[in-house]
Amino acid sequence: MNIARHIKVLLGVVVIVSACTFDTVRSPGADGGANLAQGQQIFRFDTFGDETFWTDTLRMHEVIAKAVDPTTALSVGLKVDSQALPPAVVDGIKSGRISLKSPATTVALLKLNAVVGINGTVETIDGKDTLTHVGVTCALCHSTVDDSFAPGIGKRLDGWPNRDLNPGAIIALSPALPAATKAVYNSWGKGKYDPRFNQDGKNGPQVIPPAYGLSGIHRITSTGDGEDLAYWNRYVAVTQMGGHGTFNEPRTGVNVTNGTDDQVSIKLAALQAYQLSIAAPAAPAGSFDAAAAARGEALFNGIGNCASCHSGAQFTDANSRLHSAASEVSEPEASGVPSYASRSATKQYRAAPLRGLWQHPPYFHNGSAATLKDVVATYNAKQRLGLNGGQVNDLAEYLKSL
Repeated sequence: MNIARHIKVLLGVVVIVSACTFDTVRSPGADGGANLAQGQQIFRFDTFGDETFWTDTLRMHEVIAKAVDPTTALSVGLKVDSQALPPAVVDGIKSGRISLKSPATTVALLKLNAVVGINGTVETIDGKDTLTHVGVTCALCHSTVDDSFAPGIGKRLDGWPNRDLNPGAIIALSPALPAATKAVYNSWGKGKYDPRFNQDGKNGPQVIPPAYGLSGIHRITSTGDGEDLAYWNRYVAVTQMGGHGTFNEPRTGVNVTNGTDDQVSIKLAALQAYQLSIAAPAAPAGSFDAAAAARGEALFNGIGNCASCHSGAQFTDANSRLHSAASEVSEPEASGVPSYASRSATKQYRAAPLRGLWQHPPYFHNGSAATLKDVVATYNAKQRLGLNGGQVNDLAEYLKSL
């Protein structure tokens, strides 16, 4: 039996199973509230109508169907939700009966709604499952998996930034883009994305940020644009994903309207509620030196002067003030790259919240520090803190513990 037929048979067997899998939302929080459940669905599966962009303009459905097998998809950081895979498909992958080298398998996974952050419409045309439309969701960049089945395949971890994802390389696969634009996208690399390039034409990719641990924080972007999470959700949904709606920001001159049917506004409240319910992950047991971390905490609150900005339960003063670009130790940017703050609405930076810091290297808005020890060393040098090597290490161990 060839792969395409085998997948089709398996899908026929598991239609009822898969329908149950995706129509039932796993509890998103302790209260099990309908608003959180709705928000989880929006975060994971809602495209806001952006198929208009990804299908009609970029023609990504053609690329996926012809050239993107699961092995290729995993190599550019796409993830597969193992809990969306019925037993017959799991067994087929484990036994090798289902090939991870066939684009037909990718289409089958999209039909099962198992590719994290990618929604595909699969129709039977001339007796063959055919991908006719594709769109993206919030989960593409702001979810990953726990690799419990295989690398890149496992249970969803919502809110965790997908630092394996190479969004530029994915976008550059589009046959609709000119070579110069593809070159810019291909320059970004894994875990980075420039959310302003398609608006101001400047190239300065940022690390994909976490979407957890944001409860109680009003300024949630690295430059503090907007007073709540819904502001940035609207920006991304409309200007980056291509969803149907409007975003207008006089401070940057961005004014974008897609379509005539607003598919964004009504969903923002529930989406924000779900995102704010996602707690930052605790540091794994044994992942840091507890004695060194205790010494580092004293440094953090003392001569390291960290607590002067990284204060409160979430370790940020973002709700009360922003900071000038001149005070940001990760600026100036790399040679030839414009200041990211200069491209924003505030022209300033927010002190980043530090909960879950262990989980998402590299650090700073531009990823210029590979490790937390590099972060401390950068502050030590640029702010002349006078920490010795042991103190730098202790402070880094404390940051790992948060």
